[in-house]
Amino acid sequence: MTSRTQGYLYVLITMLIWGGFTLTSRLNVKWGIEAWDITALRFALAFVILVPILIYKKDLAFLWKKEPFILAMIGGVGYCLTAYTAFHYVPAAHAAIFLNGFIPLCTAFAGFLIFKHAFDKHTWLSVIIMLASISAMSFLMYRETGVAFGFGDFLFVLSAMWWGIFSVLLRQWKLSAWHAMSGVAIWSAIVYLPIYLLFLPKNLSEPEPIHLVLQTLFHGIFVVIIATLTYVEAIKRLGAFKTGSIVTLAPFLAAVIAVPVLGEPLSLAIVCGLIGMAIGALQPWRWFGRKDSLQKQLEQQKKQSN
Repeated sequence: MTSRTQGYLYVLITMLIWGGFTLTSRLNVKWGIEAWDITALRFALAFVILVPILIYKKDLAFLWKKEPFILAMIGGVGYCLTAYTAFHYVPAAHAAIFLNGFIPLCTAFAGFLIFKHAFDKHTWLSVIIMLASISAMSFLMYRETGVAFGFGDFLFVLSAMWWGIFSVLLRQWKLSAWHAMSGVAIWSAIVYLPIYLLFLPKNLSEPEPIHLVLQTLFHGIFVVIIATLTYVEAIKRLGAFKTGSIVTLAPFLAAVIAVPVLGEPLSLAIVCGLIGMAIGALQPWRWFGRKDSLQKQLEQQKKQSN
């Protein structure tokens, strides 16, 4: 199996998990699993799995640095609570639009505000497309429902802001995928679980036990651990742009699948938002005439050999 084929395999695995996150998070609502419950279960399972591995590898020193803790509070606890809560208010399609669609935009703004990274022409074009699609969607939503922007939509945008800041800090601090993933999971569990056990309401008796088990396994293992590692491995083989563009499709496809599977609504406003935000997030115009990092590397090696 070639390196490129391996890269696409890792992309496929990541897409399935990221798409599954959208569907299963919305499914939590139907199964009666609250946001604070799934957040606790997610990080508790990841903690139980990762800590023994780190002890065995004698790789605990990085946990005492400030970077893993800050990333955990932003991209772990903060992101999970707002994102999971948002699914209780709006359909899965809104997650694709206001969460996944806004993540590239929020990442660009976070980079500019924190580290003064200037926008390139592709980012400006994405901003224009996204703002136009959101304006059109809000206008149509207001005509259909009388509400242009709901509370769940606000929580998704807030989640995108958390993830944007998280992504910029992660890129700036240059933590490895393993240290970033395990540090976020472990510190999130250390901070959030005592608060959850002592102060937050619990609704673990109402959902079916099998539903709790399935959601805990999926979010604690597949979302937290596996998807992070497969995403990084895909980037190594295909490059960051191509990997990110393909994987970003997953939540948008999941939003469409949720219509027949979960009985979600699909109005003209949502279709308008899905199309516009997908174009803005994917930036398909960058694909034309662009060579990915792997292709450039191979061409450079060929020139050196000659």
